[in-house]
Amino acid sequence: MWIIYAFLSAFFAAATSILAKLGIQNVNSNLATAIRTVVIIIMAWGIVFLNGSYKEIPNITQKSWLFLILSGVATGLSWLFYFKALQLGDASKVVPIDKFSVVISMVLAFLILKEAVTAKTIIGGILITLGTFVLIL
Repeated sequence: MWIIYAFLSAFFAAATSILAKLGIQNVNSNLATAIRTVVIIIMAWGIVFLNGSYKEIPNITQKSWLFLILSGVATGLSWLFYFKALQLGDASKVVPIDKFSVVISMVLAFLILKEAVTAKTIIGGILITLGTFVLIL
């Protein structure tokens, strides 16, 4: 089932890039990011209240709070830089660089999460890296 969610994520990430590029014309990139963030907040909290998971808030540990907050800060910074890059550059060039985060995430997963380094992940990471450079050059 996770693979279906992963492909849906990829589809909506692609839609996000194209819709953002269309919407960011003549709009300050920081303002555009803020508008997008408000929509996401409304959607996310709406789902939390609709499915009742808000009841789990007291069970969240301090460690989880810390890392979720840091993740939110990283997401915010990513979106601010992404929207600025998208405003200034071609989507066909910005998006592949943004998706290079896959390789960076793999390296961080190996170093921080101690996930297994396999020949398959190394070859895949190299191919993604090469593909990124082919698309942006």
